[in-house]
Amino acid sequence: MTLKAGQRVVLAADTRLSDSAEVSGVVVGFLTLAAGIGGTVEQVIGQQDESDDVREYERLKSLLDSFGREMPTESRRQLEDKVGSLEPAWTAFQERAPRVSVRVRFDNGFILDGADEDVFVLA
Repeated sequence: MTLKAGQRVVLAADTRLSDSAEVSGVVVGFLTLAAGIGGTVEQVIGQQDESDDVREYERLKSLLDSFGREMPTESRRQLEDKVGSLEPAWTAFQERAPRVSVRVRFDNGFILDGADEDVFVLA
């Protein structure tokens, strides 16, 4: 499910927002948002973290595809070898689903930003 700004959602599970708080060495509690609390999606951000190897693969693969036929044989072979060595990182990157985070303003006024969209269901 991909959420969109403006949609009404509810929190699917209790979500702990803080570590336990202590006073004089005694744990006095922690802050949790309860499952079922409703809110409105304010922002959706699709993210897929790219490693340096993935960016380098994209750059070199583009170079090879665009100019490989015109390159001297030895240079093209070196470029093909480098692209080949980076392919496992590229393949792993493509197999990972992109992370989508959302900013939700709850009806009680709390705002949860950077939360994974999977912790919400449509209201």
